[in-house]
Amino acid sequence: MKRYCLALDLVDDEKLMAEYEHWHKAENGWPEIKKSILDAHIIAIEIYRTGNRLFMIMETKDDFSFDAKAKADAENPKVQEWEKLMWKFQQPLAWAKEGEKWVLMNKIFELKA
Repeated sequence: MKRYCLALDLVDDEKLMAEYEHWHKAENGWPEIKKSILDAHIIAIEIYRTGNRLFMIMETKDDFSFDAKAKADAENPKVQEWEKLMWKFQQPLAWAKEGEKWVLMNKIFELKA
């Protein structure tokens, strides 16, 4: 299993942030999106928010590939519809590459018992 941590900003607007959270409640999520996540060998995802900054923790099977996930997403009309809706709420980090949404974070510390 692998773990990835990613970051993204939301538009700094309380109404939009509340709507973004609404779309991420289990009962409001789109089943096609959940299926696309699981089909990509992602085991679990957690998203946290502080202010307008989002942090995602993603656990995957060892054979997970960001490139394969991006290719599958590009070919899935429902995922593209979801992503278009999410861009209403999201904004890239200042250091994100062109077209990049979630930015992979580097682990700088770890403590294990």
